[in-house]
Amino acid sequence: MSEPGWMLLLSCEHGGNRVPEPWTALFTGQERLLESHRAYDIGIAAFARRLARELTAPLHLAEVTRLLVELNRSPGHPAVFSEITRPLPKEQRTSLLEHYYHPYRSALTRHIEQLLATRAGVCHISLHSFTPELHGEVRNADIGLLYDPRRPRERQFCLNWQENITRRKEGWRVRRNYPYRGAADSLFTPLRRRFPAERYLGFELELNQFWSVNNPARWESLQRLITETLRETLEQKTV
Repeated sequence: MSEPGWMLLLSCEHGGNRVPEPWTALFTGQERLLESHRAYDIGIAAFARRLARELTAPLHLAEVTRLLVELNRSPGHPAVFSEITRPLPKEQRTSLLEHYYHPYRSALTRHIEQLLATRAGVCHISLHSFTPELHGEVRNADIGLLYDPRRPRERQFCLNWQENITRRKEGWRVRRNYPYRGAADSLFTPLRRRFPAERYLGFELELNQFWSVNNPARWESLQRLITETLRETLEQKTV
């Protein structure tokens, strides 16, 4: 960002499909499910590490499968537990929250607080991938930039980023607040309540899994595009 003292912070809530030892019995016979998008965001963890390295940004990366507990939903949300863990007794569901959900969220919140104590602001980007098709509907985008339209700086940042991507004329389909709404319940819901809009910007970056699964060369091109245009956008004014 053009103002001095802003910090880029990355997070990846669905980076892996690991099942910790105490819970492996729950997934007996569920190998195919664990390899699917239901378990994790395919292709995104490696890119998150690459982006953090190339932009010298701290990264919070969760590698435990979201089939245990969904880090990108509020604790009371119906989808915070999956079809695997929802039937568990309350004590076990509470244990999942205590061991995986709250530590991840608390560490991220503390990190933002620490950064804001010494920096002008934090630009937080949460990295995700989405399936090319959902419930028979083909998603007509390669890149989704999600933000809360009630926060002007977030909106302007995404407008700038979209413009920087389309200016390259590489044929990538980029849409804002697609395939999900940026203001919907997510990791950012409590963070936006806690931190002021002038100093904290929160975005979800969504990339179509089609390219990471089916076309390595094009996937490499997309990763390079995101890295370069994000760097460019960070150097621009956001108001």
